[in-house]
Amino acid sequence: MQEYTIYHNPRCSKSRQTLQLLKDNGIEPKVVEYLNSPPSVKELKAILKALNCSAQDILRTKEDEYKQSGLNNDKLTVNQQLELMVQFPKVIERPIVVKNDKAVIGRPPENVLELI
Repeated sequence: MQEYTIYHNPRCSKSRQTLQLLKDNGIEPKVVEYLNSPPSVKELKAILKALNCSAQDILRTKEDEYKQSGLNNDKLTVNQQLELMVQFPKVIERPIVVKNDKAVIGRPPENVLELI
């Protein structure tokens, strides 16, 4: 059986649309409200590997927390970036849907169809 996980923000319309799209396709994913339960550094590393991207690629650079957290410092190591992302989860792009060792960002929500 395929296990789906969505890193979800219920206040985000794209996140809600992506979750609905999964449900419309008969998928009941594990829902992680990442603002309340941020992924660990280890989990973020696995997500980045599944997305095949860098930490910088999933940062919401327009969020106030991006500058407040110091993530706009281009001298940070990857581990420092990930540690700040755990502390300031609002800077993580949303939603992220993971299925086994593959993942997509649900912007637009239709991206999730690649995993189905």
